[in-house]
Amino acid sequence: MSRPQQFDLIAFDWDGTLFDSTALITRSIQNAAVDLGLPRPSDEAASYVIGMALYPALAHAVPELPPERYKEMGLRYRHHYLGAQHEVTLFDGTEAMLAALKARHHWLTVATGKNRRGLDEVLQVSGLAAMFDGTRTADETQGKPHPQMLLELMREFGAEPERTLMIGDTTHDLQMAVNAGCPCVGVSYGAHDHESFAEFKPLFVAHTTAELHQWLIDHA
Repeated sequence: MSRPQQFDLIAFDWDGTLFDSTALITRSIQNAAVDLGLPRPSDEAASYVIGMALYPALAHAVPELPPERYKEMGLRYRHHYLGAQHEVTLFDGTEAMLAALKARHHWLTVATGKNRRGLDEVLQVSGLAAMFDGTRTADETQGKPHPQMLLELMREFGAEPERTLMIGDTTHDLQMAVNAGCPCVGVSYGAHDHESFAEFKPLFVAHTTAELHQWLIDHA
């Protein structure tokens, strides 16, 4: 049975990397702002903050939002997101990719801007809860691009930075990897334009899950 070549620990972002939720998150942020009587953020502004912890994301996407209303908008965001979450699915090929990596004895983890409750719910709905060896969420540690999520996962599994790979669809994901001293891989089918990834020197940029799967089998 194959074993890891380069990376013992692989950390995946969730939204926009494994789960095709970018459009729903963008729309939920926009609708929450409108609910509060605030200007509707552009698609670009709302999608840019995907991967960040919720309150910093809302503050960035809706700069008119006063801090005392962060909680209120967070509740409206969750209302819209949870109301349509059942419509969102994993990217095609995700389960097969994860199963292939699991068979090679990689530690598979999730490092996400979601909160713990949200991640646990979607892991159960997707049927992937047993696939991951460890997870970190923004409400239980530092949000991206702070490296704390990756540092905690590396410590939990005894993995060295050079043997840890971060995979994500945003500059927040890749900046977190750089801040933690870890290599990274970007995916172009999520929230951020992959041309913005260059400064973080990803080992690879995948344009489909199939491309990501093949690269990981060949190089990870």
